[in-house]
Amino acid sequence: MVKQHPLKGPSKLKLGVFSANADGGLAITDVPERWQARWEDNLNAVQIADRGGLDFFLPIARWKGFGGKNRVREWSFETFTWAAGLASVTERIGLFMTVHVPLVHPLYAAKALATVDHISSGRAGLNIVCGWNPKEFGMFGVPLVEKGYDQADEWLEIVERAYVSDAPFDYDGTYYRLKDAVSRPASLQSPRPVTMNAAFGGPGRDFAARNCDYLFTTFTEISEAGKHVEDIRGRADKLGRDVGAYTVCHVVCRESQQEAEDYYERYAVTLADHEAVDAHMAGKKEFSQSHDRESYDRYRKRFAGGAGGYPLIGTPERIVEDMVAISKQGYSGIAMSFVNYSYELPFFCDRVLPLLRQAGLRIE
Repeated sequence: MVKQHPLKGPSKLKLGVFSANADGGLAITDVPERWQARWEDNLNAVQIADRGGLDFFLPIARWKGFGGKNRVREWSFETFTWAAGLASVTERIGLFMTVHVPLVHPLYAAKALATVDHISSGRAGLNIVCGWNPKEFGMFGVPLVEKGYDQADEWLEIVERAYVSDAPFDYDGTYYRLKDAVSRPASLQSPRPVTMNAAFGGPGRDFAARNCDYLFTTFTEISEAGKHVEDIRGRADKLGRDVGAYTVCHVVCRESQQEAEDYYERYAVTLADHEAVDAHMAGKKEFSQSHDRESYDRYRKRFAGGAGGYPLIGTPERIVEDMVAISKQGYSGIAMSFVNYSYELPFFCDRVLPLLRQAGLRIE
């Protein structure tokens, strides 16, 4: 039986887990409890999130790490097979795959994505990434594409055509030329599983406006976060589409504010893997358009703490206060990272989710 995808459920603010498939998650730290991302760790975390009522599990696509003491994010699970494995042990949570368009052929992606959608009874989702890291692409002997989102347009068009075509089809584009293409079965979701794209720059947001259901973006201060929502809505409105805005946050939730702030300082400053932080920030600053340029100078702690996302640090009540403020800025969801998902998700689900229900943002 096909289920409603969790991102289309009734809660006003959707919540999910981000980057559990990679060592460290999004934290670039050397604390002993740093996330190891072993398979059993992923199984444990996704089942906690599934039972706790979270909406989605979202991986990063990483092929090469950022060095440092721990060779951070060098260990990561490939996301199609990762999602298929997690789909078999969960019941309701949405399971995303993250794909670098230039590295994965669209017919392979169509087949793999549909497979996960069938295993999960319609809970699959696709995070479409064009790529920003030339060192990763160099591993494959593939250059970064200058107009990556033009290629992504063709890539997604082929996936969608493969699902709706009753007969083999030809495709003659700039980036793909296919003869008698076919991919069955189609996804259970129609016309294809839910899609998202993370973008800060104009070309990426235009791509999301044309093609995606959700855009992930970052902000530096909650008070200014609404301008990004207005931007993507304006782009989508011109095309007669509705695109939801999501953001990324790293979370430290503790009984007291001081305990949370002390731990944030410990893992993101005192015991940060500084060599890896430097490498990550330098690559992002040169090749990616994922953040405000000033954020690299002002918010080094945020890059060690959670890849430059917004920090949610404090008591359950404080975190709910911030989440309410983010929702009021127009955001429909938050992808969250933790230093150790298995240790920290139970407390978050037990203490934060009831308060969000009281605030009217969650319906379980």
